[in-house]
Amino acid sequence: MTGLTRSSADLTPRRRRILYRCWHRGIREMDLVFGQFAEEEIGALSEEDLDEFEAIMDEDDHDLNAWITGAKPVPEHLRTPLFERVASYRPDFDPVTIASLQAKTEQ
Repeated sequence: MTGLTRSSADLTPRRRRILYRCWHRGIREMDLVFGQFAEEEIGALSEEDLDEFEAIMDEDDHDLNAWITGAKPVPEHLRTPLFERVASYRPDFDPVTIASLQAKTEQ
């Protein structure tokens, strides 16, 4: 997945704004993690989940990247089920080559 594929037409303004922010983080790796999470889950998150999700998104992208990749331990305030769900979205960071594209189309 390389970008927004979900329509935001059925979302509230708050959810649209969050979805947009997820795909425009500033660090492409975080765009992919947060964008993929939001595409799949934004419609089902409760208001409390949205509050927590926005608080997570307010963290620095470099710190988020380090916590999600395991380069740094996750701070106590982010050791929540929602953060774990977000962090579980691991995009494929392998380089795109002709061979890798052929292998994916053969699957």
